[in-house]
Amino acid sequence: MTLHPRLADMAWSSGSHQWNADSAALYALAVGSGPAELSFALGADAVLPTFPTTLVDLSAQPSFGPFDSSLLLHTRQSIALRSRIPVTGTVMSSSRVVGLYDAGPSAVVDVATTCCDGEGRILAELTSSLTIRREGGFGGPRPPVDRWSVPEREPDHVVEYRTGEGQALLYRLTGDRNPLHWDPGVARGLGLRAPLLHGLCTFGYAGRALLGTVCAGDVDRFGWMSVRFTAPVYPGDELSVRVWTEGEGAMFQVWTARGKSLDGGRFELR
Repeated sequence: MTLHPRLADMAWSSGSHQWNADSAALYALAVGSGPAELSFALGADAVLPTFPTTLVDLSAQPSFGPFDSSLLLHTRQSIALRSRIPVTGTVMSSSRVVGLYDAGPSAVVDVATTCCDGEGRILAELTSSLTIRREGGFGGPRPPVDRWSVPEREPDHVVEYRTGEGQALLYRLTGDRNPLHWDPGVARGLGLRAPLLHGLCTFGYAGRALLGTVCAGDVDRFGWMSVRFTAPVYPGDELSVRVWTEGEGAMFQVWTARGKSLDGGRFELR
């Protein structure tokens, strides 16, 4: 195993990150907002609840070890909003490893990040699960078992979106410059037919669907959202967000014509 021997104890600061109305508007456009969601698309007076996923500086993350970075997959993401996200602001972000699991041939690392404003108030808490292929077998605990299953009825809401051919190039401007999402050569080298759409871009589309259906468009009701990334999405794909309302929240999936791309989705109102 090439993982850092003290990976389970790692904690770090991502420093400060500033944004303004143009940053918020760019994110909204990058996850498909348009004239029907003008307040988000203009960054005028509202910010999409999933916007904090762009406020974490990935370059500040320490090395987890000298493994081949192409073997790392982003396999789960959650976000919990604690306060309304202002149109203009600054956050300080701190991260730590909260789980290190042995999944047989792979290792799974859970990273929790807290984003606070200048007064120390928590705006959002995020957790990312990273699967590192070929790094398992070190004798650690198994990952928690997810008992999620689709309710035995038709979805209460189905929201359809068509992503653009240039969607990944637009989302790239929000901060994720990984060449997997724009360089055909890198994509082919990993056995893919073309560059992929960012998983967090699809996450943003799903967040828009949940905001419009379960929250009736009220950003202050958007609480917690979690999902697994299960299959690639390509720019130009049509997304079908299927939502089952459950009590004070919902369960959801995102499908493309090839099958499920996001699965195990859970959402809670605030």
